[in-house]
Amino acid sequence: MTETEGPPPASAYAEGDEGRYRATELTRGPWHPDHQHAGPPIALVCRAIERAALEHGLTHVSRLTANLLRPVPIGELAVEVAVDYAGRNAGHYSARLVAGAKEVARFTALVQRESTVPLPDALPGHPLPAAPQGPDASPAASIPFSGRRLVGYGDLVETRVARGRFFDGPCATWFRLRHALLEGEAPSVYQRVVVAADSGNGISAILDFKKYLFVNSDLTINLLRRPRGEWICLDARTYLGPDGCGLAESALYDTDGLIGRATQSLSIRLRE
Repeated sequence: MTETEGPPPASAYAEGDEGRYRATELTRGPWHPDHQHAGPPIALVCRAIERAALEHGLTHVSRLTANLLRPVPIGELAVEVAVDYAGRNAGHYSARLVAGAKEVARFTALVQRESTVPLPDALPGHPLPAAPQGPDASPAASIPFSGRRLVGYGDLVETRVARGRFFDGPCATWFRLRHALLEGEAPSVYQRVVVAADSGNGISAILDFKKYLFVNSDLTINLLRRPRGEWICLDARTYLGPDGCGLAESALYDTDGLIGRATQSLSIRLRE
């Protein structure tokens, strides 16, 4: 793989025909130069689910689960969405991500109808907590693997560290998209969350990246309300068991406060 010269692409994906998309180098992840970071393709599927749910008047993506079956190659992808059930207040959706002739990821989602409900004052646990500090007060930092001189995920997002350090245990980091997810289209707030949320195991890593693989095989995001704004914060930490398995957990925030949580199941391996 040679170094990419010139400016990065304008977006993570370009749209083709009949639900097909072409990935650009901005989707490149840390584990292999020909494979995507999981955040952008999961966000691409989230976009398709949002559109399917909107047809039923459902607008809040309260849960999205991605089962990552295989590495997602940097190339052409197809997204397929099915309506499992759409009711008055909530809908259940499933989706597939296909690369070539192979299914590379499978998804389920819960999308709810939003309505205004007055709440009592002084509820326990409220107001909801805020991120350790806001993006304007957090210093800019580059995700370590973006320094390989290959255009990739580290160029797609802007990051600012609110607490801790990258690859050194618990870490809180703000994420903002530098480029569009899809060419010519502004990403939704949910797509912004998804692009960031798959990075919890990276920013809170506690193993040496040069010696270990700690790849997530899934991602589940639960959101208690609609996010707001361009900035999304992950306050993440990694937990490891003695059997080659682990868990990364992230509290998710926007600049107004807590919006939900994300979890990733990890497979731990020594690099060959």
